[in-house]
Amino acid sequence: MSTGSLGLRSSGSYGSLQQQLFQNSSSPIQTTPPIPSRKPPKLFKEKEGLFLRICKFAPRKNVGMLLLCVVSAAAFLWVLYVGKGEDAVELNTSISNRMFPPETLQNYIFRNIESIKQTNVGRSASTIQSPLSFPLPSPPVYFKGYTLPPGNPCEGFTLPPPPADKKRTGPRPCPVCYLPVEQAIALMPNAPSFSPGVSNLTYIHEENPSKTEFGGSDFGGYPSLMLRNDSYDIRESMSVHCGFVRGIRPGHRTGFDIDDSDLVEMESCQGVVVASAIFGAFDLIRQPKNTSEYAKKNACFYMFVDEETEAFLRNSSELNSSMRIGLWRIVVVHNLPYNDPRRNGKVPKLLLHRLFPNARYSLWIDGKLELVVDPYQILERFLWRKNASFAISRHYKRFDVFVEAEANKVAAKFDNASIDFQVEFYKKEGLTPYSRAKLPITSDVPEGCVIIREHNPISNLFTCLWFNEVDRFTPRDQISFAIVRDKIMSKTNWTLNMFLDCERRNFVIQGYHRDVLERPTPPRASVIVHPPPPVILEARQTSPIVSTSTVIPTPLKKITTKRGRERKSKRHRKVIAGNKDPNFS
Repeated sequence: MSTGSLGLRSSGSYGSLQQQLFQNSSSPIQTTPPIPSRKPPKLFKEKEGLFLRICKFAPRKNVGMLLLCVVSAAAFLWVLYVGKGEDAVELNTSISNRMFPPETLQNYIFRNIESIKQTNVGRSASTIQSPLSFPLPSPPVYFKGYTLPPGNPCEGFTLPPPPADKKRTGPRPCPVCYLPVEQAIALMPNAPSFSPGVSNLTYIHEENPSKTEFGGSDFGGYPSLMLRNDSYDIRESMSVHCGFVRGIRPGHRTGFDIDDSDLVEMESCQGVVVASAIFGAFDLIRQPKNTSEYAKKNACFYMFVDEETEAFLRNSSELNSSMRIGLWRIVVVHNLPYNDPRRNGKVPKLLLHRLFPNARYSLWIDGKLELVVDPYQILERFLWRKNASFAISRHYKRFDVFVEAEANKVAAKFDNASIDFQVEFYKKEGLTPYSRAKLPITSDVPEGCVIIREHNPISNLFTCLWFNEVDRFTPRDQISFAIVRDKIMSKTNWTLNMFLDCERRNFVIQGYHRDVLERPTPPRASVIVHPPPPVILEARQTSPIVSTSTVIPTPLKKITTKRGRERKSKRHRKVIAGNKDPNFS
């Protein structure tokens, strides 16, 4: 049976399908009520009377009779054929209507269709097709990662041991195996990564947010603790607070306002965005280095500044009407939501997916950092190769949130009472000190100056909830990182890539803040020239002259301990004895 025999449902009604199913000829199917009795049609009676009259006059006109017989026979056969077809259709329709009511007849038709489908398993889809089958939507396609081909230098790359340089202490960079820029660009995924737990994320809009409990702001809203707990209940579709709660779109009458021309350009960025920010003229702008021509043309480089920083850049002749400094497009932000420049910097740092709604990937670097590796190589190394949607380096020294909180208090990073309140709140929610029991989680404390991520729903949810913690508690995002990560990971199988801090220092160079760089250097020590000592004739024969002049810098650092002199002299004797000086003769 072909597709034509089954028919296609065109009008959406069952009647049209029934008509097409029983059609056997080019003539239309009769849809009038069935005729109860089979009577010969009127045309057949007329033809029969004509035939008798012809036979009556046949002896008189043989030729005419012969012609009339031939014509009558042809007409008879045609009428018989047509009448038989009509009667068969009427009979079948009558029997069907007597045996099955209309609904039962339809079910009978559909059961026959299903049986036809089962008996024709294996035949081509073009030959067998159910009239009721609709094309199902194809399942979404996700990026599932890749493995490097055998023989690739980065396939078996391992970190070498740290250099045994006892004179240099503290963090240092380590080697990282990047693919060539062309290969990294070619490996850019064509599909987004899978977002476990949530696939549809929307954001709460409130024109007049009102404060009900502690924490929060007009910019981030004032979500209650009940709403906060609900935001950690991961569902397929979610609506959460994520900054910009007022206004029709982020950056427009929401606080953290941006000119419409800049917003249009930001919305047109559809690939990779590299972003940074300087508020309060706190840092100097550093240009990215080793950037490929492809990245210069296709990646978006944005530097967010406030009005104070803009004035400083214009006075220093770095910024002109083009609003560009090197690769950076300068975006001036008005009506900053917070009085603290560090807290204002958290808005673009954590909410880039709201400022760039069409971007796929983002690389955030703090204003004090200088990017020295192509952004596509960084994305390939820390996201695509790891099949991760979020990557951040861990702290080079501290792994525990409680230790990090104490370090912030010692360094006077924020009010001590506020830090203590935040830590105690997290303790009640189940936050525990870091231990090996948390493996494969390697650290609870990130080095948050660099964030590499994909803008998919689960990654966006994480940064939204992380920002909500910064908005409610202290701006020290290293303290609130672990509690948000652990709550999401307890509900989904989402993981993030926490790489080594020395790997981060490989692709960014950390500089000093502007106040340190512009701090005047202390004056050089004055040189005092003493006159030569008087000549004593009696001592000339026994003690030679050591020096005729002495340069003494101030201040003079002296070694007063006897132990230090002995150690120095001992080391000196050891070098002489071993002849380790190449210039020794």
